Amino acid sequence: MNGQANTETLIRTRNLKTWFPVRGGVFSRIRNYVKAVNGVDIEVKRSEIISIVGESGCGKSTLGFSLLGLNRPVDGEISIFGDLLDISKISSWKPYRKELQIIFQDPYTSLNPRHTVFEILSEPMLIHRICSRDEVRERSADLLEKAGLSGEYLDRYPHEFSGGQRQRIGIARAISLEPKLIVCDEVLSSLDVSVQAQILNLLMDLKQEMGLSLIFISHDLSVVKAVSDTVHVMYLGKIVETAPVKELYASPRHPYTRALLDAVPEMDTSGKNRPKVLAGEIPSPVNLPQG
Repeated sequence: MNGQANTETLIRTRNLKTWFPVRGGVFSRIRNYVKAVNGVDIEVKRSEIISIVGESGCGKSTLGFSLLGLNRPVDGEISIFGDLLDISKISSWKPYRKELQIIFQDPYTSLNPRHTVFEILSEPMLIHRICSRDEVRERSADLLEKAGLSGEYLDRYPHEFSGGQRQRIGIARAISLEPKLIVCDEVLSSLDVSVQAQILNLLMDLKQEMGLSLIFISHDLSVVKAVSDTVHVMYLGKIVETAPVKELYASPRHPYTRALLDAVPEMDTSGKNRPKVLAGEIPSPVNLPQG
């Protein structure tokens, strides 16, 4: 968490909506919409870590992708560094690609299996002219070492690495352009428990060293509690509660937030404080319930 607040806003959204059409019938007409993100307001300041939590299917990953233009919103506003984007055009995000990066959830599918580590790391740096072709190999090796891997691995392919090592390569790629903000989309969920702490510590070290802002998308509330400044609780495409992390965990106000916190397992050998598991399935984002 931050020792000193900074008021510079990197990203702000107002009533952001990302809907996906549901088609059917002989002519594949639009019958309905999956309202994955349905009127979201968030704000991310410099050097801040915000977390977006909720059950699978609540829309938190779609929200992260929408902020970066990987999923195009259908309505609402996104401001980046104070500039209001035209969300009807994917090209609106182009001037900010260097500053906004993402680490994907699955380290096995997020790396091109036909490219070496050097090709994976060097391509974005050459496109954005971070360095020259003469310098790019040395810089790629430095990035690997910063991510906790040997620079000698540059000529290896992704299949030669473990899941944790692949995620380190993904982190090296994300920081290669010296961004101001990184979306971390469930970056620990595909990893062994023994590796999760190492990756989390790496992210926190890089955050301090590079002055990064992080959007931490997760369903692991214990991790969120340890790293966040602000927490947004998401349910069926909407933010139902936002609060500083200490306040939210000490005094959750929304029933859904309380239910999520009650479901977190605790170290209790007596068996008296068993986690309260949420019952039933999350409703469909196509047919939203009332209330």
